[in-house]
Amino acid sequence: MHFKLIIALVEDEKTEAILKVAREEGATGATVINHARGEGLEKTRTFFGLSLETARDVLFFLVEEHMSRNILEKIAQIGDFDKSSGTGIAFQLDVEDAVGVAHQVERLSEVVEEEI
Repeated sequence: MHFKLIIALVEDEKTEAILKVAREEGATGATVINHARGEGLEKTRTFFGLSLETARDVLFFLVEEHMSRNILEKIAQIGDFDKSSGTGIAFQLDVEDAVGVAHQVERLSEVVEEEI
């Protein structure tokens, strides 16, 4: 079984909705890092030295490769990534090898066989 790592940088108020839709589309879990910060095309605004940026979360999903594109598209849809600048970004990377995923492989085997 081959995996992809989906990394999503999202506005914190959308984290729960994105976690929910990813699970509905086949993700078996996620890791969340809270309070990340970043910059896009335009620098973040400040007010008397205080940043006015919204809080971001970084979400990691290790998913089976046949499910990854659909999960990625649903994340983008729920996160409104294409709606306006600065709403979020998600991308996927190939995973060469992974350990500690035996339970996920066991659960996903039947689902992936049906899709193929």
